[in-house]
Amino acid sequence: MYDLYGSATSRAFRVIWFMEEAGIAYNYHKFGPHAPEVRALSPLGKVPVLVADGTPISDSAAIVTFLADRHGQLTAPAGSVERAQQDAVLHQVLDEMDAILWVALKHTLLLPEDMRVPAIKPALKAEYARNEKNLAKRLKGEFLMGDKMSVPDIFATHCLNWAQSAKFANGIPELDAYLARMTARPAYLRAMELRQAAA
Repeated sequence: MYDLYGSATSRAFRVIWFMEEAGIAYNYHKFGPHAPEVRALSPLGKVPVLVADGTPISDSAAIVTFLADRHGQLTAPAGSVERAQQDAVLHQVLDEMDAILWVALKHTLLLPEDMRVPAIKPALKAEYARNEKNLAKRLKGEFLMGDKMSVPDIFATHCLNWAQSAKFANGIPELDAYLARMTARPAYLRAMELRQAAA
């Protein structure tokens, strides 16, 4: 049993979806970033935080990778060439999609108004469009790594959804079809129930 701290409207959604997909039991504690309960576990105050064996683990990518390795779910074996390829796709999504969407969000809502630079948005959108095309080229079948779902699919789907709400999406047919497949999965829908309750 694990304890997950965070809101399903945040990157904690990725962890929730993974655990639902893998059939892992967990306790969900709904807290936003910097809540005292979160800061008690992680000095940065960021969510999600997973408590495993009494030890807190932060960062959604670190958490999901840890769980995938521990439970042998949605991942190639550590140390294999296939795992290195999988990790490369995961980092592509984090570096080229998640990071751009996060900067855009900060300059739209999160930074103090006097620190926001609205003029950066067109450059971010152009960069995201290029990177979105690169992701489409990664599709090797039903999923990013071929005929089996893996960790990068969770992160790519989360970012593609985020891009739609941020009006960054560019309507690439292959990615639209991929997103429709991923968001129809029963585990995704169960995770969405928590997200909708948290909204």
